[in-house]
Amino acid sequence: MSQELKSRRYGDNQAFQRLMLLIATIVKYPGVGYETLDAGENFTAKHHEALEQVRHRVRELAAYLALDWPDKYPSIPTLRKDIETLRDYQILDRRMYRWGYYLGTGVMTPQELKIAFDALESQAIYQGDPRIRRVHSGLRRRLKGFEENFPTDFLYPVRQHMDRSIEYTDPEEMMAKGIYRETLYEHIHLIENAIVTGQALEVIRPVDPYQQKFTGILRIYPLQLIYRDIAWYLLYESCDDGCLAVGRLNRFSGYCKPVAEKHRSLEAQRQSLKNAHKLLKNGWGLNLGDVESQKLELEGKLPLVSIKVRFFHPVSYFIQEGEARHQRQKLRNAKIEPQTKKLSSIDYHIDLPPRSLNEFLWWVQRYLEHAKILAPDELVHRHYQSALALIEQYKNTKDNNGM
Repeated sequence: MSQELKSRRYGDNQAFQRLMLLIATIVKYPGVGYETLDAGENFTAKHHEALEQVRHRVRELAAYLALDWPDKYPSIPTLRKDIETLRDYQILDRRMYRWGYYLGTGVMTPQELKIAFDALESQAIYQGDPRIRRVHSGLRRRLKGFEENFPTDFLYPVRQHMDRSIEYTDPEEMMAKGIYRETLYEHIHLIENAIVTGQALEVIRPVDPYQQKFTGILRIYPLQLIYRDIAWYLLYESCDDGCLAVGRLNRFSGYCKPVAEKHRSLEAQRQSLKNAHKLLKNGWGLNLGDVESQKLELEGKLPLVSIKVRFFHPVSYFIQEGEARHQRQKLRNAKIEPQTKKLSSIDYHIDLPPRSLNEFLWWVQRYLEHAKILAPDELVHRHYQSALALIEQYKNTKDNNGM
């Protein structure tokens, strides 16, 4: 049949509406047709007529637009012909849509989609986000068909972010393994919605291993979910005094309740998020300090601590490579061994707010004998005492084991 004859099918207003709603359905529900509607009005991925779900969604959209369609309209054969029309006009590809219908790659080019998919896969596999796992699983199925038209292996993980969560993040996985603990992971959807609506939440944080400060019942404005190194964290602002803080999700209990009378604009959320990221960028690590020092720091009035560390070979090379480790760092006094031409040592200079000293010291201590703190005296003393404590630990071990 010619394109002209096929086009005449849609000269009738109802037929044209049907075709437009079919396109709108595929746009609105990417992957539509993969699942089937069961008796309980739920969609399941068992063997079925793919166009039955498409028909269900088309009729839903027609009802929303108040179109007066007959009860059984459109029929499955009619929709099948419409699908063929979309293929004729290259709106759909000429291939099987085994994992549901979708139009191209949406707002992305194939190359952009590939980059986004790799990032999504990293979060699903290594960062263990339960919601992302489900999204990734569904998207991976749909892309099996798309892969046929891609010049290379689309699903090959070209880029991967391999920082792995050291804690369980998926409540269903915890239940299956018999290690279930109720934490804020149970309420990710509620937290995400509160972030973009400016809704305050009441949460409980029973554990704060470092400061023993931000514990008990807290009323907060959640600002952002962030992943860093080994775990997911919640960046939030206290409703009581406006103090910004970061807490690991598994250190909150499963209690999470909206505070009805506490609600603010998205613009206020953005401003607090901007301030929090300014503090994160200015400091070292995730400790944002107390509310008084935060105000001074954001105003540029907080005195910073000048720190100097000497790193020795072979760590000196790794320090030298990190040219963009921090915006205020300076690498100085690089010494080359004349005979071996090795970088024997390099000095690392940085000015940090007092709140960051603990986390900076922990970073230095990972390099053990290859790092020596030169200033300030307070940090020199603490580093020295840590070294003595480590010697004592080994001495006790030797005595106890009879070594």
